[in-house]
Order: sequence, then C-alpha cells, then structure tokens
Amino acid sequence: MKKSILSILSVLLGFSMVAQTTATKKAQITGKVQNVVPDKKVYLQMINGRGTAVNIDSANVDAAHNFKFNSPIAEGGGYYLINFFNMPLSQKLLLILEGGEKVEVVADGMDTPQVRGKFQIKGESKNIQYFNQIIKINQELQTKVEGWNKQVTIATEKKDDATLQKIQNEFQNAQQITVGKIKAMIPDMGSELVALWTAGNFLNPETDMDLLEKVADTFKKEKANSPNPHIKSFLEQIKRMKGVAIGSEAPEISLKTPSDSLVTLSSMRGKYVLIDFWASWCGPCRRENPNVVRIYNRFHAKGFDILGVSLDQEKTAWVRAIEKDGLVWQQVSDLQYWNSIAAAAYGVSAIPAQFLIDKEGKVIAKYTGSSAELEKKLEEIFKD
Repeated sequence: MKKSILSILSVLLGFSMVAQTTATKKAQITGKVQNVVPDKKVYLQMINGRGTAVNIDSANVDAAHNFKFNSPIAEGGGYYLINFFNMPLSQKLLLILEGGEKVEVVADGMDTPQVRGKFQIKGESKNIQYFNQIIKINQELQTKVEGWNKQVTIATEKKDDATLQKIQNEFQNAQQITVGKIKAMIPDMGSELVALWTAGNFLNPETDMDLLEKVADTFKKEKANSPNPHIKSFLEQIKRMKGVAIGSEAPEISLKTPSDSLVTLSSMRGKYVLIDFWASWCGPCRRENPNVVRIYNRFHAKGFDILGVSLDQEKTAWVRAIEKDGLVWQQVSDLQYWNSIAAAAYGVSAIPAQFLIDKEGKVIAKYTGSSAELEKKLEEIFKD
C-alpha cells in the first residue's frame, strides 16, 4: 500500500536513455546549491545508450555556493543530468537541452529516501517551461501523498483496512487526474524534445496509442531529417509497439550473416518462411532451439525455411550459439541488441518471437516460441 502511494514520486526521474551525437551548440548553466560538500564538484552528465550517466563537464562551487557550466550540447539536443557531488545521496536534476539555452538552477544538492531535495530550474526554452509545468502538477499530487502517508501509518497500526482502501482509492483517482492534466499538454508541445520525454513517461501504449502515434507523426513531419537519436529511438519504439499484423506484408529484412554475406527476406519468396528472433543470451530461445531444429528437418524438403534474426551484440557469442545448437538455416544480425532494425520493423519487444510468412510474403501466424503451435500449423499447410 505504502509503496503504491510513493510510486508516483519516481516518475520525474524516469527519463529515456538513448545515445548522443556530435556536440555543437553550448548551454550556459548557472546555479546555486544550498548544501555544499567540501572539495567535491558539480557534474554535468549525459545519459548514453546503455543508460549510463557520463560526465561531460564539471564545475567547482565557490564561496557563495555558486557554480556554472558553458558546455557543448549534442546536435539536436538530449537528456542531461546535473549531479551534485556524485555521491550516494547526491541530488540529480534532469535537464532537456537542445543547445543555446541559458539556464538558472537553484537546488538543495542532496536527496534522501525520506526527504527529496527541493530545486528550481529557470530558462526561456519551451523544453524547460513545459518541464516546469509538469513538475508543478506533480508537486500537487506529492503534497497529497505526504498527507496520505501519515494516514497510512496510523491506519496500518490500527489495522483499519477500510481507511487503507479509502486512501488507496483517493490516491488512484488523484493520480489519474494528474496524468490526465499532463497528457492534455502534449499536443501543445509540438516537436519540442520535452514531448518525447513526456509521452514516454506518462502515456500508456495500451490506452494512449492514438496520442503516441500523433506525437510520432508530428516529429516525422517537422523533424524527419533531425540527427537527434531520441527522435529515432521514439519512432522505432512506436513502430515496435504497433507490431506487424497478421495478413500484412512482412517488412523486408536485409542483414548480414556471420560470414558478412547479405541475405534478404524477399529472396526467400516462394517458400513458407519462419522469421525466428532469438539471441545467444536468451535462455528460453536456446531451450526451444532443439524443437525448431526438429521442425526444420521435418518440413524443409516440403518447402519450409527459416531465417534466424539474432539480437546479439557480440559476434563470437552469436556464432558459438549457432554452432552449438545446430542451427543450419540462414542466420543474420546487425549486432545491435534491442536496437536491431529488424526487431523494430516487426515490433519485437520480447524473445523468442516468430513470424510465419507464406509464399507471397504475407504474415500468416505469430508465435512466442511455441513449437507445438508452429508444428500444428505446418502440418495443416503441408498435409497434402
């Protein structure tokens, strides 16, 4: 119960983690920190593609508790952190920067599980202005949460289940209202980078797919040629969420084998083809491979083939798994892990994932590693 009430407080730190590009324009950041740790610096960090905060600049805090940065920002912008003193209880502030901004920051400098440090971020950019509006809306809920937490403690001691349920219902209603206010802001954000962050943190693909697609369409129209990797990542995520429908034409796959030969899905037209998304590190995939081998041997001569698409990152591990599991059909990969261009095209968000393609290149079935269902389908296809 208590955990569910506090969960909303972590939302503002749920920033996306994607790669950056070449640095161009600079951001001028001036700040003041209340709590100073002697001989410790304030760091400006960038979140890289592996979710790691990378230091790109550092600043000393003067006697008046002031610090400043004049730092290059990745082309097209990105998500950055101001990390106060880089310690376990350091306060970390998210900045959405595109270069050229003048930003003023005032912060406590330290966070604890019990008390979150206060902060203010000022700037004329729309990214900062919208972000501040979201913080204000969320703060209204946080104030209510603090009151509910006190009530929860008392009700828990008294074993007052009715009051606990009442608080839970009030929280869920308030949370829904909060998210609704934030969602209503998204159309006005246009193609500002904050729109991607907000959509990624406050929209639910199961209920908000229409709005997610509208955000994606806006960026396609207004920033189609932007080098910003956040935009590319977001568009790929939306495409992955939508997936590939049964009856639709299978998207082309054009990737290299371990021997660097280029293989295309279209070159396999005229056969029933199973596109098998897997990886050497995927336990369920590896356990299912013996069954896939057996099915391949049973139906291959009748016009069945497989195209294995690996989500590996290390070529050596990929090749070793192919050999160990006896996967004799064509294997391809771009070694880009979940950033695989083929996985994005097919909406793959978990593996094993399999798509059965007919002779004309249409998707006729989808599986999640169910060899029994696949075998039954192939028995129907090749019954004559």
